[in-house]
Amino acid sequence: MSNTQTLQITGMSCAACAGRVERALRKVEGVSAADVNLATETARIELQPSTPIERLLDAVEKAGYGAQLPRPEFKPEPPPPLWPAVTALVLSLPLLLPMLLGLPMLPGWAQLVLSAVVLFGFGHRFFSGAARALRHGSSTMDVLVALGTSAAFSLSCWNLWRHGDAHATPLYFESAALIVGFVLLGKTLEARARSSTTAAIRSLQALQPEVAQVEREGRIVELPLAQLQVGDLLIVRPGERVPADSRVESGLSEVNEALITGESLPVHKQPGARLIGGSINGDGLLRARCTALGAESTLARIARMVEEAQGAKAPIQRLVDRICAVFVPAVLAAALLTLLGWGVASSNWEMALLNAVSVLVIACPCALGLATPAALMAGMGAAARCGILIRDAEALDLAHGLKTVAFDKTGTLTEGRPQLVHVDGGPEALALAGALAAGSAHPLAHAIRAASQDLQLPHLDGITAHPGRGVSAQLRGEPVALCSPRWLEERGIAIPQERLGHWQAQGLTFSWLTRGEQVLGLLVFGDVIKGHAAACIRSLRALGLRTVLISGDNRAAVEALTRQLGIDESHAEVLPEDKARIVTELRAQGPVAMVGDGVNDAPALAAADVGLAMGNGAEAAMAAAGITLMHGDPALVPEALMIARRIRNKIRQNLAWAFVFNAVGIPLAAFGLLSPALAGGAMALSSVCVLSNALLLARQVQAAHQ
Repeated sequence: MSNTQTLQITGMSCAACAGRVERALRKVEGVSAADVNLATETARIELQPSTPIERLLDAVEKAGYGAQLPRPEFKPEPPPPLWPAVTALVLSLPLLLPMLLGLPMLPGWAQLVLSAVVLFGFGHRFFSGAARALRHGSSTMDVLVALGTSAAFSLSCWNLWRHGDAHATPLYFESAALIVGFVLLGKTLEARARSSTTAAIRSLQALQPEVAQVEREGRIVELPLAQLQVGDLLIVRPGERVPADSRVESGLSEVNEALITGESLPVHKQPGARLIGGSINGDGLLRARCTALGAESTLARIARMVEEAQGAKAPIQRLVDRICAVFVPAVLAAALLTLLGWGVASSNWEMALLNAVSVLVIACPCALGLATPAALMAGMGAAARCGILIRDAEALDLAHGLKTVAFDKTGTLTEGRPQLVHVDGGPEALALAGALAAGSAHPLAHAIRAASQDLQLPHLDGITAHPGRGVSAQLRGEPVALCSPRWLEERGIAIPQERLGHWQAQGLTFSWLTRGEQVLGLLVFGDVIKGHAAACIRSLRALGLRTVLISGDNRAAVEALTRQLGIDESHAEVLPEDKARIVTELRAQGPVAMVGDGVNDAPALAAADVGLAMGNGAEAAMAAAGITLMHGDPALVPEALMIARRIRNKIRQNLAWAFVFNAVGIPLAAFGLLSPALAGGAMALSSVCVLSNALLLARQVQAAHQ
């Protein structure tokens, strides 16, 4: 039998770091498996109960990183600011613009100062990371950045010292500064994307109120949530959020659980019913006994599922890191061979040194550092103008291979609020129902009022709301009521089954209008399908993607929507904790995208290869998803996947160009066919090509959207 231990890891900068920590942990005696998540900076270790935690901490520290036990309370770190990267790029512009615009260059000493500020002020993290990696025998992106910038800066300082500020003196200060600025920007964007995990958990925590009304010794007191105890008697007033998971002891009400379960209609609660912390009470007073707190609550379990589902993900930058692990030693070897080869063959060690530096300069990862952030900025900016917010670069890498797109129902393919779809009884019945609905705050009453707003409503006396049952009143001394089917049965009035017709098979909601003991009419409510839902499904099928509906709604409603939209497969009455399981099962058949809008969808969105959240939904869903559709329009789903594919392809093109450029340029420099000046110019040209390719992507995305 093995236990699972989680550790917080510090000091990681790329996938190579995560891999090194994993290998170090797996070597510890008693550890059967270790999975390091760069996104959340955590390690999940399967180990024997007898294995001391100290061994794990020591193994991580010996690998060059920090480790500690997770904090008991989640305190999310804010995302890193953009200003250091932006400032570094702004300070680099005076070095670059004269070259691009044909203007006189700054004096050499001024170039040196600006470059030194950027290199050693804003780029110190790369040098410290490179030193740590080299100390432990590994190669990372930090090593490549430190190597390239040091070569360009050192050669420039040497030339400036030897030749002074002469016009023909080749200086490469702009290369060193731009490398730091662009790579720092890419790292910052990556770190801000990783912070989406903590944003999801913060939004989940925000669903719970800070205080609770508790009845103790016959008195009602207000306590902070942290002071609640299992077994406390909670008082939940109308309109308040339920403070904790509990079970109703007395009272009747309708509770809105849409953000938790995805169910669009409020759920009737009576003694014995279960309440979920964070749900919203309707118009009745409830007394409920607290059953779970902290880590055992429903919201806490959902938060853990979000973290665990995201734990299997790795950023797109891992491709660069893996190649860099081979590329850096190869560049060092090429430079050393160039130095020795020219030095031995010609005995001109100065020329040998210049050729070796040319190899290092042309291998500077300027285009490599630009490849990902330039395409991300251009593509994400264009996507945002189309109403699509791409938060996670992982989505770009996986969108091209999708096999299945899974949808939540309520609020995703449907509007998420009930509307009156049919009235059996004519305008008179609707007018009477509208007058009765004036005395209720129930969502069905809102739908009736919206449908009857243009009608002349009769005057009613003594309008009374009956939580969970309906509304009653007096019409010219005669009792009238708007009843739920349950209340109709309690009153002993037989439900006229013949009037339900095909509505019942669609899983719709009904209310009955009565006068005395006579049924006057039937009102049918449904969650209306969004306008572009059908077009969305057709577009996805045209792309060769399979569509699946996963909903907590009743089976009849889910199957009816499946038939109407032509969805390939459906799962109904699914609990929140089961949505992620179904997505995981679908992934066995190929990569899966999940589209949802509620808190209950957050684990499934995180478990999917690509998560898409509706922008009009819960913050937890948007934070857990890699892509947010800001207008909540289903038509944006296929468009978002196409844009993600384009961005991913452009990143691959840029990376391919950067590596092909080095594959051609390094041999030329090694054979003395490129001076350091030409090498620097060629490196700048490669950066221009990468930027131009990225700008072309923005135009392509905008053209496709129009």
